[in-house]
Amino acid sequence: MTAGVLIKNKQANFEYFIIEKYEAGIQLMGTEIKSIRAGKATITDGYCSFIGNELFLMNIHIAEYSFGSFYNHAPKRERKLLLNKKELKKIQGKLKDVGMTIIPLAIVINERGFAKVEIGIAKGKKLHDKRDTLKEKDAKIEMDRRLK
Repeated sequence: MTAGVLIKNKQANFEYFIIEKYEAGIQLMGTEIKSIRAGKATITDGYCSFIGNELFLMNIHIAEYSFGSFYNHAPKRERKLLLNKKELKKIQGKLKDVGMTIIPLAIVINERGFAKVEIGIAKGKKLHDKRDTLKEKDAKIEMDRRLK
């Protein structure tokens, strides 16, 4: 993914094992894209859910545009993700496994000016897995410190 504006879900790799990643478009209103370009979005608590055969992004907070009038958007509305039918069926098949979920990993603006969201099919980590992740992170920091 190319980076224009980058809004990351920093907790995703700590809380989940990311199994597969996809890039999807988001169906946005005019004031939402302006807020995203200003970096006023939070995807930390977000998740994706199927409604019918369509995939929606839930619980994402995109702040109201400060220069918007009564045309402003609702900050926590459901937003449709734009994927091919083939990709949607593949994702639905992967979700049949126990403990699998879809989480947003990042939102970027591509070179054409469109907002894209990187979503990941993920499985939640247990407490001991999180401890292992912290140990690996500390070991990497220590090695980098000694190499300097």
